[in-house]
Amino acid sequence: MHNSSRGASASFWSIPSPFTLATTVAAPSRPDRVEDPVVTGLQRARTAVGLIATLWLLMAYPLAEGGEQFVMGKVEDLLVGSGLTLAVGAAAVTTFIIAARSPLGRRYAARLTGPLCSLAGIALGAGGSWLMVKMLKGEIISTADVGYHGFLIGLLVLLLFFVGWLICVVALVFAVLFTLAALVYGLNSCFRLGDVHELLPPWISPLLVWSLFALGLFDGPDVAAPPVVLYTFLLGGPVSVTALSVWEVRRLRARHGVTLRRALGR
Repeated sequence: MHNSSRGASASFWSIPSPFTLATTVAAPSRPDRVEDPVVTGLQRARTAVGLIATLWLLMAYPLAEGGEQFVMGKVEDLLVGSGLTLAVGAAAVTTFIIAARSPLGRRYAARLTGPLCSLAGIALGAGGSWLMVKMLKGEIISTADVGYHGFLIGLLVLLLFFVGWLICVVALVFAVLFTLAALVYGLNSCFRLGDVHELLPPWISPLLVWSLFALGLFDGPDVAAPPVVLYTFLLGGPVSVTALSVWEVRRLRARHGVTLRRALGR
């Protein structure tokens, strides 16, 4: 009995967190992929600096709108960024595969499993979140669908629905955290396009961030800050991502011999 309880407890704690699962789904994982630890470290540092700068901006200046509008705006930006990444990434990968000489094109096409798994995981997380919301609202099944079959049966039904409600709440929190984390990780990795080839993320990232910058010019500011602060903050992301991408392409060529000509077999 004691061993059985221990086994159940160990099994529970062995369940991965939504953030660990999101990293597994959205991070590039091709075994023979060239991964430069210096580039990875700088990318993480840039992300950390961006988060710190965002927190400072939010603490230093009042929100231009309410907190709910701000959060929804950020979720909308995340979805727009994901849509842009999908569109740009699909066009870039298609062009890359078509331009590559045989048999490289077929090899790159076979590596699309990683990006497709990333997209499928995010879609499943979003679908699970939608399903749990429907369940909690009683739009799929409710106590009224069961009907009344006596006091004891009714009490048992209420107990089962309460346990199901708790499970749905936990599943909803897990699914939402996983989906948001997978979207963030997916944006940072261009949805695992590095699994297809190492040059795709640094080539696509600048185009993506400058597209988001252009869209951001048409949106109202998030905080009531001076124009100099706002434009400096808006430009910081695209400029830093572009500079890091250019440096990554140079480093891949100088340190690892990875060039676009070799990638295309020309």
